[in-house]
Amino acid sequence: MGEKSSAKIDVREYLQSETLLFDGAMGTYLSQLSRAGLEKCELANLQRSQQVLQVHRAYLQAGAKALKTNTFAANPAALANDVALLQQVISAGWRLANQAALELPEAERPFIFADIGPFAAAAEAGLCLDVQAGLRPVVDCFLQLGAENFLFETFSDEAGLPELAAYIKRQCPQAFVVVSFAIQPDGYTRTGRAGAELLRTVQACPQIDAAGFNCVSGPYHLGKYLQEQQLQPADGQLLSIMPNAGYPTVINNRTFFGNNPEYFAEQLGRIAEMDVRLLGGCCGTTPEHIAAVAERLRLLKHNKAENKAGRFVAVGDVSVGDLDVAAQSLPNRFRSKAEAGEKLLAVELEPPQDVNLPQFMEKAKILQQAGVDIITVPDCPIGRARMDSSLLACKLHRELGVDVLPHMTCRDRNLNATKALLLGLSVEGVNNVLIVTGDPIPTAERDEIKSVFNFNSRMLAKYISNLNETILQTPFYICGALNVNARNFDVQLRLAEEKLQNGVQMLLTQPVLSKQGALNLRRAHQQLGAKILAGIMPPVSYRNACFMHNEISGITLDEELIESYRDKTPEEARALGVQVACQVVQGVAEFCDGFYMIPPFNKVDIICDILELLWQRR
Repeated sequence: MGEKSSAKIDVREYLQSETLLFDGAMGTYLSQLSRAGLEKCELANLQRSQQVLQVHRAYLQAGAKALKTNTFAANPAALANDVALLQQVISAGWRLANQAALELPEAERPFIFADIGPFAAAAEAGLCLDVQAGLRPVVDCFLQLGAENFLFETFSDEAGLPELAAYIKRQCPQAFVVVSFAIQPDGYTRTGRAGAELLRTVQACPQIDAAGFNCVSGPYHLGKYLQEQQLQPADGQLLSIMPNAGYPTVINNRTFFGNNPEYFAEQLGRIAEMDVRLLGGCCGTTPEHIAAVAERLRLLKHNKAENKAGRFVAVGDVSVGDLDVAAQSLPNRFRSKAEAGEKLLAVELEPPQDVNLPQFMEKAKILQQAGVDIITVPDCPIGRARMDSSLLACKLHRELGVDVLPHMTCRDRNLNATKALLLGLSVEGVNNVLIVTGDPIPTAERDEIKSVFNFNSRMLAKYISNLNETILQTPFYICGALNVNARNFDVQLRLAEEKLQNGVQMLLTQPVLSKQGALNLRRAHQQLGAKILAGIMPPVSYRNACFMHNEISGITLDEELIESYRDKTPEEARALGVQVACQVVQGVAEFCDGFYMIPPFNKVDIICDILELLWQRR
């Protein structure tokens, strides 16, 4: 075991009467000192140890009572699974923080916190996928060095953190564990989780001693979020807030934070008045910020009797209740039909690749007159740009009064763009959405156009569910996709269960054009207990059948079905397609709640012929 942290008393004893002030940023401040960017700030423990020591000393001189080790991204994934390098970086980071502390008189020595961050970027690269397993070596290394205080910061969800906290407490019962989440100004993490929900989840974990928020947002928004959500310390657990200095500006490839220390300290002072006992700074903060906060806390303590009832209401804040801005809740006819148990018919209408809309609108009118319940609009299918599905959905709903289901992919949108789109749909009265991860950019175009995926459909479902519960007057009816043609259908069922747990209320399947697809649909109907619309997409030629089977991801045709189109004339193949669709509808009707029809090449007249034939057979 290594040496213990240098603080004179236990952190719990200190927090009984004091607010614990942490230091500020390491990476951004170290970059200022070195006048050069650092690819991996944590490697400075080995390569620029004197500069790291200088940063620790500056924060202590500013009044910090807790130092974070320079180990935020020291984990197996970030260091390419180099175990020896990981141990060297953590050991050096621990030694440097304690060295700075031991230079002070014993009574003034700070608490040293083992700083542990997430490894999301590396995990996406496939180096490590399990938080608990990935961070266990980091925790073990700190425990061997004698660490008793742990800070898990900048996480986007709670996965693995309660288990890691419990593991630490088994090895070191007196350990003090802090968990902190990174939320945007609107209160959501980058994966779409609501900060308040995450905080309440970890507050129920007895092995976690303090929890809160850090990074991404500045002090004003974090303070305002605490107030609006009425977030308070839990029994036996404290609140922690460590904001960024503000919001960054990039000039000549360098990142600058503009908020001044006095403003930062003023906002943290107001947060302290909300009974937040752990305070500090994240990106962009400097010793000047921490010094200003230390002085503010000293004044608050001196005037405690006068300021104990302080509330965070910034100048210009207006209570929502003072404004008559509530939107009228609109009925969702599609949702009402689904909940009433009616058999539903959804038809997909692919958006145009240009600005020529008359033909698209005319086809929508034909489907409306044919009695379809809802028109679905895909979002840039096959990863190629088309007219925006959400804007088209709004136009259809506004001008034709038809119910619409825009597809929303996770490709090429971050959460800010997604939320903006959802808010726009909501005010337009479009309250149904089909969320899918999205097709990647075609291989031939990837050198010029890059796909960007910040989250998947399960995360997006959870995010929309949170919006439904917090800010939307009329909630979205959330639909998801189910691939009944997948080779490993057990995986698809597991993913579908996760989608349903995260708020998806209806599943639309890929086209059912094989015996196995029909069997998988039946199995999903029996196991999932969810509303399911069966996909119907009839081939219209032998070439079309081969293309669908071989080139379109998620579609599988039985060989005999493909062969049935061989040598057919266009008229014969079209008639066969109508017959095939009707046979599928009748064959799976017992195992679904309706049908999701996809007209080949946007030929809506085929859908009309299918519906007419089905009506005759009733």
